[in-house]
Amino acid sequence: MRLLNLFKIAFKAIVLNKVRTLLTMLGIIIGVASVITMLAIGEGSKESIRSTISSMGSNMITVRPGSDVRGGVRQARSTMETLTFSDYLAVKEQASLLSYITPLVNGSGQVINGSNNWPSTIYGVNPEYLNIKVVELQSGSMFTDSEVKSASKVAIIGQTVVDNIFTNGENPVGKMIRFNNIPFMVIGVLEEKGENTFGQDQDDVIIAPYTTVQKRILAIDHLNQIMASAVSEEEALEAVAQVTEILRTQHKLSAIEEDDFHVRSMEELISTFSSTSEMLTILLVAVASISLLIGGIGIMNIMYVSVKERTKEIGLRMAVGGNSSDILMQFLIEAILISITGGILGVILGLSATVCIEKFLNWPTSVAMYSIIISFAVCALTGIFFGWYPAKKASALDPITALHYE
Repeated sequence: MRLLNLFKIAFKAIVLNKVRTLLTMLGIIIGVASVITMLAIGEGSKESIRSTISSMGSNMITVRPGSDVRGGVRQARSTMETLTFSDYLAVKEQASLLSYITPLVNGSGQVINGSNNWPSTIYGVNPEYLNIKVVELQSGSMFTDSEVKSASKVAIIGQTVVDNIFTNGENPVGKMIRFNNIPFMVIGVLEEKGENTFGQDQDDVIIAPYTTVQKRILAIDHLNQIMASAVSEEEALEAVAQVTEILRTQHKLSAIEEDDFHVRSMEELISTFSSTSEMLTILLVAVASISLLIGGIGIMNIMYVSVKERTKEIGLRMAVGGNSSDILMQFLIEAILISITGGILGVILGLSATVCIEKFLNWPTSVAMYSIIISFAVCALTGIFFGWYPAKKASALDPITALHYE
């Protein structure tokens, strides 16, 4: 028999048993749809994490104090004073892979405007902070280096602070506010950024010169953090190593001593979250793939029943000149057609489910072409693998015995 005739025979057999074929395909359809949907959710979450963290400054590097043991008691990082202005200067002068750098001190308190007040956080930084955090000003201007040196009481506020203490809709620029009873003049308002990946409101901030926050609010001379931006995302990890080496020298640490600080890049954070997302995606895909296995077993069962039902037909084909390879190909093609058709319906269902999830649940999704290619490949392999045994059994039938089969 020619190959085209074998396809026609297989297609006719499928059409004559529509309901049984559809039920056989069901496992494949659900399996493929589940795999595509799970991969789309996983890819979408990875892209969302990378996009959100990058919006916070993809090249950003942070230096924080390390924890320490004193008198047998491990101290919290927030209580440590291992970062100083001298450290900031050393890194600024010696690190060649940094484009921007700022000291950072921060504290919480109540911001007040007239009868309105709001609990917020004030960040003491220098003018390079906006470049590091990739933040734009909606109105007003950034404070200058001279205002930092003179510890001027000027501030830039986020949109959440504006909404809660300037309730009449007036322009905050040029107005006076108080933070923990210290007066500040508002000289700028930040562009709205919304919540980050961790659910933190990025607009609930007040930015002021670090010298002002150090002297007038916190009364400290050490730094809570040093923030910097690498010259490029690709060189962020190398920049981390460079900053680490500078600070180890600055803190006079020997080769066997642990760092009393922590240097981290956003690339590390992106990598960590992406790895977690990938593991969850693999787990979900593994669970969804069980449906493909069940679908494959269903194909084998139905094809085995089909062989039994069509034993006389097989005997007749052999009697009029059909050989074992023709019979083998006939049933194998039938199994592959069922599997591939189920795969096509599964892809359509999976893509539809992805659209619905993004539209109605507002979950980020991203359909990767490789997920569709893999699904089709798996469907073809499933048809071959699970259709082989029934097809082989059919081709091995004795024509005389098959013709007398009841």
